Amino acid sequence: MSPVLIRRDPAAVPRLLLTLLILAVIWPAAHVSEFNLATLFEADNAANMGRFVTSFWPPAHSSDFLELLIQATLQTLAIATAGITLALLLALPASLIATRMLSVSALARQGRPAWWARAARLPVRWLLIVLRSVPEVVWALLFVRAVGLGATAGVFAIAITYAGMLGKVYAEIYESTDPRPVGALLLAGSPRLAAFFYGVLPNAAAEMISYTVYRWECAIRASVVMGFVGAGGLGQQMDLSLRMFAGGEVASMLLTFLLLVLVADQLSRLLRGRFTAAALSWLPAWLVLASLAAAMLVAFAVLDLQWQALLSSSGRAQMLDYLLEFFPPDISSGQLKAIGVGTLETLAMSALGTLLAAVLGLMLALPAAAHISVARVPARLLLNGLRAVPELVWASLVVLAAGLGPNAGTLALALHTAGVLGRLFAEALENLPTAPVRALRLAGSGHVTAFCYGALPNLWPQLLAYTLYRWENNIRMASVLGVVGAGGLGQMLYVQLGLFQQAQAASVIAAMLLLVLLVDATSGWLRQRWVNQW
Repeated sequence: MSPVLIRRDPAAVPRLLLTLLILAVIWPAAHVSEFNLATLFEADNAANMGRFVTSFWPPAHSSDFLELLIQATLQTLAIATAGITLALLLALPASLIATRMLSVSALARQGRPAWWARAARLPVRWLLIVLRSVPEVVWALLFVRAVGLGATAGVFAIAITYAGMLGKVYAEIYESTDPRPVGALLLAGSPRLAAFFYGVLPNAAAEMISYTVYRWECAIRASVVMGFVGAGGLGQQMDLSLRMFAGGEVASMLLTFLLLVLVADQLSRLLRGRFTAAALSWLPAWLVLASLAAAMLVAFAVLDLQWQALLSSSGRAQMLDYLLEFFPPDISSGQLKAIGVGTLETLAMSALGTLLAAVLGLMLALPAAAHISVARVPARLLLNGLRAVPELVWASLVVLAAGLGPNAGTLALALHTAGVLGRLFAEALENLPTAPVRALRLAGSGHVTAFCYGALPNLWPQLLAYTLYRWENNIRMASVLGVVGAGGLGQMLYVQLGLFQQAQAASVIAAMLLLVLLVDATSGWLRQRWVNQW
């Protein structure tokens, strides 16, 4: 018999390359981001942070403050709801143009549209990419400068960003449905809009509503974050209290925000569970639409939006003049050099913050996923608390302790992302088969050895995929943490917009967009090439 060739570990090369890549990233990222945990424990910084934290108790609870807090919370909900409403008005027509499902030329070409049809859809697809790639905080900064402080900037920023997200996902949902009904309607001479309403929408409605409700939940978090740049709501009040070192007020607002996020999360889960295809089959469409319309009308009634900025001729002229100030972007050598430094800081913050979060998240996920453990409940509470506080709020708090600069941004990303990844890692651990670990334990292996050889090999692909997904998100957040002094491109943008240097700000926004697209492409390539081979 011929000898059998046994390949020891087919994933050895990807693992070795990934390990070398991580080691190659850590040191330069720590150097560029000025990462230094010791600054948190320096005498002056620790004393300042200690005084501020102790001022959190008791939380502010005077009648005047509680009235202000309730108004800010309602405004936050209204901003998110009104922003999603406007995003829907933009996303629905854009998704219809971007989808291939309604292409008449595809019917005669075995599902592949003609070149001119693909070329006509390309600008809309690129527009959706640009809208969702620029973080909503950046749009909020621009609208604050254009229409002034308040809820109007927040509503417009959510509308622009989420229109890109909803439009892309809606188009993908259309194309994932059965093409035969819409194809039959188009072949029978039906108009495209009628073919959409009768051939596509019945099969896509449940998934569309579910995703829209999820995005509304995300918009609530975003509306709080945008308040830090003057876009109204709970975030704006929290930013003012942080600047005045009013710890009691900050504590009350953080508790309110945590409760708001928890309620929104549970309500979103409930609604997404209810909006199934089976439920919508008996639930009257007019009732769903009437409920959504009522919520939207209430949201617009709560807010005092400055519609004249868009509707009046003088408002449109002012907006146009403001936009023209961004062209042409400044591409001088000095500006490009500064952008290069800011880009390196942003990359370093996102990469190191994500790696630290992955390590901390895994450490917390182990007790959180244990079925019988005294640390299970505290670990889960800590994970919930870490991810419930937005990155920008963490950055504001860390800046008080560690000072200005990218070090604060790295720590803020690590703290928030550890909560997100820890929860995902815990769920992945709970879904793993337990037989390999039990077998190793029965053979006399210790807990660490059984985990490393019985669970970790099956867990690594999910850990790596989740970490890369969060890196994509963190590069967007690292681009805007600078608005509270945490370095990177965000700090450059905030300073230049504050100095009315629109041409310089335009080149920074372009750098942000290119960086986000590059990281998205790199992360996708890594997931395809390495995660599947791990």
